[in-house]
Amino acid sequence: MNLYFQENCKSIPWDEIPALLKKVGMSYIDAIGHRKTFEASYAVIFVFDNQNLIGCGRMLSDGLRQSALYDIALDPKYQGLGVGKELVQRLMQKTPDCNFMLYASPGKEDFYKKLNFKRLKTGMILFQSKERMSDPNFVLDE
Repeated sequence: MNLYFQENCKSIPWDEIPALLKKVGMSYIDAIGHRKTFEASYAVIFVFDNQNLIGCGRMLSDGLRQSALYDIALDPKYQGLGVGKELVQRLMQKTPDCNFMLYASPGKEDFYKKLNFKRLKTGMILFQSKERMSDPNFVLDE
């Protein structure tokens, strides 16, 4: 492994972002949309093994109190090796005094628990997708 972490959007192979997100079972849009969301973010990170994109993540933040992590994805071949942990920690170091929130893909909650994240009792969400709003993997029945 020859890993390289990049913390800007220069020369990113944007067509590979939707494929990576799809590969790990996350929602995705077209490459142009992902480019816009990453470029509009407070902080970004991309992980390469040699020249191959293997991971990504981004953060929205006010820089003082609150930060939210999004699109945290790592190729399954690299999971369990500490790469995902480093990806998340590098993002969080950008706003070390902030509270951090995220919503995890189903089945990935234990990964975030190892990074000291805890479930919220009062977290709320309004997805634009009616399918996602009724998905029991994301939304609790009331």
